[in-house]
Amino acid sequence: MEISGQAVLLRIFIGESDKLGHLPLFEAIVKNARDAGLAGATVLKGVLGYGATARIRTTKILDLSSDLSMVIEIVDEEAKVGAFQQVLSGLFEQANCGGLVTLENIRVIHYVPERSSLE
Repeated sequence: MEISGQAVLLRIFIGESDKLGHLPLFEAIVKNARDAGLAGATVLKGVLGYGATARIRTTKILDLSSDLSMVIEIVDEEAKVGAFQQVLSGLFEQANCGGLVTLENIRVIHYVPERSSLE
């Protein structure tokens, strides 16, 4: 599958310690996105940030017990991402945690899966 032109970027902000059972929530989100057939997902780990609590979290050595920010980015066609939002809401409910989810319109310049994944 190729994507070009208009698409959407789903960006999910959660904490590193957020869990769904014994599985990190970010991992559960990525696995569900793959199962939903979305084009791809990337997880980014923050080095410094704060959220609703205004508590600054950092990777500094003195803050070893920090709950760093995690950002999951998913890009695909609007209809596919829209359908996934219901799955995502269910994951947040099951994990009983907070987070921030944003959606923005983007223009895909180049996306072609590896040839080996097409065979």
